[in-house]
Amino acid sequence: MTSPGLSSRVTCVVGLQWGDEAKGKVVDLLSQEHDVVVRFNGGANAGHTVVWNGHTFKFSLLPTGLLHPHVVGVIGNGVVVSPPQLLKEIEALQQVGIEVRGRLLVSDRAHVVFPYHQEEDRLREQGTTQPIGTTGRGIGPCYQDKVGRNYAIRVGELLDEAHLERRLREILPHKSRWLATFSSRAECGSANPSRADTPQMGSSGELSSDKAVRELASTYAAYGRKLQPWIGDTVRFLHQAYQQGKRLLFETAQGCLLDVDHGTYPFVTSSNSSTTGLWSGSGFPARYLERVVGVVKAYTTRVGAGPFPTELDNHLGDYIRRRGKEYGTVTGRPRRCGWFDAVAVRYTAQISAADELAVMLLDVLSGLDELAICVAYEVNGELFAEFPSDPEILLRCRPVYERLPGWKQELGQVQRWADLPKEARHYLDRLSELVGLPIGCVSVGPAREQTIFLT
Repeated sequence: MTSPGLSSRVTCVVGLQWGDEAKGKVVDLLSQEHDVVVRFNGGANAGHTVVWNGHTFKFSLLPTGLLHPHVVGVIGNGVVVSPPQLLKEIEALQQVGIEVRGRLLVSDRAHVVFPYHQEEDRLREQGTTQPIGTTGRGIGPCYQDKVGRNYAIRVGELLDEAHLERRLREILPHKSRWLATFSSRAECGSANPSRADTPQMGSSGELSSDKAVRELASTYAAYGRKLQPWIGDTVRFLHQAYQQGKRLLFETAQGCLLDVDHGTYPFVTSSNSSTTGLWSGSGFPARYLERVVGVVKAYTTRVGAGPFPTELDNHLGDYIRRRGKEYGTVTGRPRRCGWFDAVAVRYTAQISAADELAVMLLDVLSGLDELAICVAYEVNGELFAEFPSDPEILLRCRPVYERLPGWKQELGQVQRWADLPKEARHYLDRLSELVGLPIGCVSVGPAREQTIFLT
């Protein structure tokens, strides 16, 4: 990754694992050399953490680049938006003196997450023998409504309260029946979780009452009035910005292995979390991309259920989790930890047409006597060098490891490649060789200055 000042016109930052790769830090660094930063998928299930001027920000919806005063942030049409969460993040920036007026644009085509989506999420997870491990933020049900078309509401519709109330009168009876039916299949003993960022729902029977409809319409129309200065046609804006010579940076949420089409289905997110979602999620042609930065951790983590061939369910996994503070930005759930999987990353790098790697959290591996990299899979005595498309096969895969010596030196103060321990340099060189991509930067801590640029 080039240091600030040497940008391409259009760049995309994409996670090449199961999310949580520290993409936020990479986007923050690259934002210095871009004019517009764009989110194009996911919703408040994402979590990008950035340390800035002594403050730690955890963005779920806002583009990370807004921390830079020259940057315009765009939330594209492919994002599903929780208005109270978005307003909460805007307020958090304003409280530390970062003004977003005139620097944020939210697509009027983006879809809105409502409280009933979160209740659907909870009941689906509770009522299945194979829970996916969602964040419970209602993202999947909102995307289902979007694709189903009949029961979806877009951000632009929040600006007309009368229209919004009419739409909710059409939608809420259906939702009420669905919730009543599905709750009978789920365990009914657990209470509806209280959430600070979302108005609380009553029972499914109350959901479609006249009072409930009016209150929900009034609440979300009020959100619409607060967000109105930022709502607009983001597709037109992006094309105009490109024609004007602006530099555009796109950031994915989650990671490629959670992509709804190309990830470890069904244990995936509900959107295209690779570069494949850029075109549909923003209206900006992916063929204009000049540079794709693939972000990986120096090891692997995963949140929730699903296959994970290199998982370390032992003291080594605990060591990585403790040193890496591996707990979900959104949910706080402990992440599953394991060795670096070069087979999986080689696959996701191909899907996303990555040009280079940004290797994050290398410092977490300090103190280990030996490291391992998965170079192939073994299933019933047969070796696989490629990532299987069938999740049932992946569940049976056993990692074939290449062992490398570790290092004891703490890396937080290292600022040059040459000053890294030789074992760390050898480890990075081997990752690059196995994935087939050069390494552009290495992160040795959360702060901006704890980044080593290689080019």
